[in-house]
Amino acid sequence: MGAFLDAASGAPLHPVARQALLAALDDGWADPARLYSQARRARQLLDAAREAVADAIGARPDEVDFAANATQALHAAVLGTLAGNRRATTLVHSAVEHSAVLHAVEHAEHASPVSIGVDRFGRVDLPRFRAALRQDGVVAGALQAANHEVGTVQPVDDLDSPVPLVVDATQTLGHADLPRTWSVLAADARAWGGPTTGLLAVRTGVRWRSPAPVDDRGRLPGTVDLPAAVAAAASLRAVLAERAEVAARHRTLTDRIRSAAAGLADVEVLGDPDHRLPHIVTFSCLYVDGEAVLGALDRLGFAVSSGSSCTSDTLEPSHVLVAMGALTGGNIRVSLHRDTTAAEVDEFLGVLPGVIADVRAELGASGL
Repeated sequence: MGAFLDAASGAPLHPVARQALLAALDDGWADPARLYSQARRARQLLDAAREAVADAIGARPDEVDFAANATQALHAAVLGTLAGNRRATTLVHSAVEHSAVLHAVEHAEHASPVSIGVDRFGRVDLPRFRAALRQDGVVAGALQAANHEVGTVQPVDDLDSPVPLVVDATQTLGHADLPRTWSVLAADARAWGGPTTGLLAVRTGVRWRSPAPVDDRGRLPGTVDLPAAVAAAASLRAVLAERAEVAARHRTLTDRIRSAAAGLADVEVLGDPDHRLPHIVTFSCLYVDGEAVLGALDRLGFAVSSGSSCTSDTLEPSHVLVAMGALTGGNIRVSLHRDTTAAEVDEFLGVLPGVIADVRAELGASGL
């Protein structure tokens, strides 16, 4: 009974990732920067991993780096782009960017952020964003490929940006098409069933400078976790090969969840109903505490998320939902992985009305 329905926070390890990880632990343990035979083998594995990722995102292998995690990749994407141009200080971003992006902007010295609002679906105000990018002093823009909390796809390719564009693809890569017009891109291997590894890609010619101390090994400091990089690349290739079938199945299942949630009293389904990621659906319930719903579902074996997907531990309202003008309490995000079944979704939908009713009763909100 139950199901894991919080894959956006980290999907179960893909079988190909597991196989590649174990093989690389045996074959890729040496330092790829050295010259002896074991090191040369490790270097071959790292180069092959970079080539696989580059092919997947439409980049060159020398434009790709592996980060310790997605947060490091997002920080480096933003801070490196700002550091690459000292003459301009303004970075334009949407109000619903991941907290890692917003925190990086706050951390940057002399940065002047300009936040652009979104509509009730979480879609950025395109005319305002385009106009802001063309103002004097703008060094870059930051716009996610799709929102990590409600799944709404953003109009990145419609920006026609005159400045470098930082794109957060942490929930998109492996699940949907990437935008074509990115300058700097960050992604998260955990989102497609890889290990804890982030990806950073910087287009040739983009003015990007490491915000960390200079390291001769590459854009990011330290030694690459080679087995994790190999597993991330191998699983990404496998996920992309099956993406069309999995995405179609996921969309059918999330359509079912959206329809069922919309049929419940005082429940609002969030995000764009059409232009959205196939595996994410979020809804808010009036007269309900989100943490209480999570606890009740967990006792029944269902893992989902509530509140801000990136700041739930702080108990702060989701800045994404605030920007959308949506209800910030009682929100539930369901996100599917490749092995999620229709039976699991049906079982979840079978218990959901009772859980919401019970929590409302406990809060004295029944019949309101």
